[in-house]
Amino acid sequence: MTDSPENSTAPQGTKPRTQPGIAVHRQFIRDFSFENPGNNVAGQPNIDLGIDVTGDKVTSSENSYEITLQVKVRAGSKEATLFVLEMDYVGVFELTGFNQNDLEPILLIECPRILFPFARRIIADITAEGGFPPLRIEPVDFTALYLSQKKKADAGQDALN
Repeated sequence: MTDSPENSTAPQGTKPRTQPGIAVHRQFIRDFSFENPGNNVAGQPNIDLGIDVTGDKVTSSENSYEITLQVKVRAGSKEATLFVLEMDYVGVFELTGFNQNDLEPILLIECPRILFPFARRIIADITAEGGFPPLRIEPVDFTALYLSQKKKADAGQDALN
């Protein structure tokens, strides 16, 4: 007799635990803006990059969540703007088999990590189509971003108490 998943049973009255998993159901651009005012900047332009992650539960499904990767880029100098790009890139994820305490970091670290390469490619393509060298954003440390956001949120909660 072997211990295989087919032969194992959950204790009576409990649901068998499913293997943790993340499924991507959809990903899409929700909002996009690219402004190219046609200014010239001498030398290497400054690139200001901002990335934020938000998440919401999808009401029509028990385990589905909508994660938004917000990217804002401004290229130029203090005197002139080369371009401004803003994008909300969204993924709809289904998470199964995770403990409730593990959901937030998975949603705000792992899910954006899955979305990032697609958003990065779109940004590189659009900046190239806008007449500039493709902007290839360096990989983002979503763990550090999550911890920073959590620290700010905790500080805000402390200020309210």
